[in-house]
Amino acid sequence: MKSKSGRILVAGVAAVLGLSVIVPTAQAAETSNPVNLTAPKEISSAYALPFTGLKSATFTTPINMLNLSVTPESGVTGDPFKISGTTLPPNTPLTLVWSTNDATWVTDVQPNTVNYMGVSRTKYFVDITTTKTDSSGNFVYEGKIPADFGALHDVYAVMNGVAVGHGAAQIARSFKISPKKGPIGTLITVEYTGLGSDIYGAGSALLYDNKYAGQMLARWTRGTARATITATGAVGKHWIQAHAAINYSYLNIIQSPNPFGYPGAEAFTVTKDPGVQKPIIVFPPTATPTVEQRTTLSNAGLNPATLAKMSLSNESGPILSKTTVKVTGLSTKGTHNIVWSTVTGNRFNCATGTCWVYNPIPLGNVDVSDGTLSSEVTIPDHLGGWHVIQVKQDNVIQAQAVFYVKQSIMPQLDKNGKVASMGIASFDGRRTPEVLAKGQAGVPKTSFKEGEEFTISVKGVGWTQMDNTLALTYDNAYIGYGCGFNSNGYVVFRLRATGGPGTHVINLRPLMYTPQPSFANTPFGLVPMLTWDKDFPGLALGYQIPMMTFMINIEK
Repeated sequence: MKSKSGRILVAGVAAVLGLSVIVPTAQAAETSNPVNLTAPKEISSAYALPFTGLKSATFTTPINMLNLSVTPESGVTGDPFKISGTTLPPNTPLTLVWSTNDATWVTDVQPNTVNYMGVSRTKYFVDITTTKTDSSGNFVYEGKIPADFGALHDVYAVMNGVAVGHGAAQIARSFKISPKKGPIGTLITVEYTGLGSDIYGAGSALLYDNKYAGQMLARWTRGTARATITATGAVGKHWIQAHAAINYSYLNIIQSPNPFGYPGAEAFTVTKDPGVQKPIIVFPPTATPTVEQRTTLSNAGLNPATLAKMSLSNESGPILSKTTVKVTGLSTKGTHNIVWSTVTGNRFNCATGTCWVYNPIPLGNVDVSDGTLSSEVTIPDHLGGWHVIQVKQDNVIQAQAVFYVKQSIMPQLDKNGKVASMGIASFDGRRTPEVLAKGQAGVPKTSFKEGEEFTISVKGVGWTQMDNTLALTYDNAYIGYGCGFNSNGYVVFRLRATGGPGTHVINLRPLMYTPQPSFANTPFGLVPMLTWDKDFPGLALGYQIPMMTFMINIEK
């Protein structure tokens, strides 16, 4: 049985892994079962197949074919273009077809983790139109270059299942930003079209005043990358550029084997500094997962005879939020334990053969007398991501349901216990147990002297390759990442206030953790995912990793 959202609610579908030792990450990769992900329908439906959208019938391509004329040979999405052919069989129906691809991500979803395994693509053809040659064997088709992957696309004229003519069209790149001016904190939408589906053409590096802000990808969006960055810097013009990239900019692309991935650039004008604004956290739009498996789920430990069904009043939320566990159909009576499934460990331990261990957290006990159970529980202050709430008796699982822990900004409290700031505090360099337990986050404040150290604290970070790290940019310059696995979801970034007096912007975004050599052939990892809300493999797995924006002031 599933909820309306499609999440698993039946006890019999999955159970927490009953083993105490989890298979090391590196070993898991060697015995993995990679799966090509399907984009959530909410994303894929917005980027339809080009032209008719109909996949072409199978056809053969003989060695000798007539050359079709395609003019212009290269253009950007929306440009008019023309396909024509001559000296073909007269008065004969034909179908024009266009080569395209499906491009996606590859992951290995296991009961204890999610591993990123790389990318894939599949080539096929779609129908452009059906037409007919005239009495001289000629035809002309006029249309517009579609919104599709960049690079070269084959065009065939097909008659009776055989290609009789061949040509090609090149989709080039285009770049624009909106708006083009505004104060510090303005959200700037960047659109870069014509990205490819192959490894060398798929990525783009975005620069802000020659500082690397992150990567844009368009595997699930058919070559159109849209990303949002935050305006920052002094009043005046700031240049935003996009380059072809596998993570970082390819600066001499014109001399490469693929010279068509040329850059785009536009200027944004910062009009004023309105001062520090409150932190914001933005989650990706709701998307229906296309993979049913969730981390911490397996059939181990489940009562095979149970008919119990569990539901949760809330199926996602941050740490310390509440959800009501309801179970019907229990065949057991007496005291039952409500348990939270999670893990504890880190990837440094993998060298010893044990990366992490299963670590159940008790949520409470309930007495069952009539086959039903209803109890409100508090989500533990622990790792984020997918977890299972179980109802057990004598360590046997009778019912369970999945819950997703969202990342959140940690409130910083003053000496009276009141919230004084969200996330941001001074850096406390003392190494006492109390200070170290807070990641050396000190006094809550948002204004600092030049060179002063400060911290940003977040909760609910996970442990899989999708969600155990967050990338950080300072004034749109990528400076590193933080990991929340070893610290049970609690991440404190230690930073230094630089850049001169005024407001400065810090962004946190998803990042795919791809350490080498354990996971070979995993491009696009370890850098900010600027297309986190449209083209990120975690979306197909139900991950809801947000973008967070913070601001600080440097005093004059």
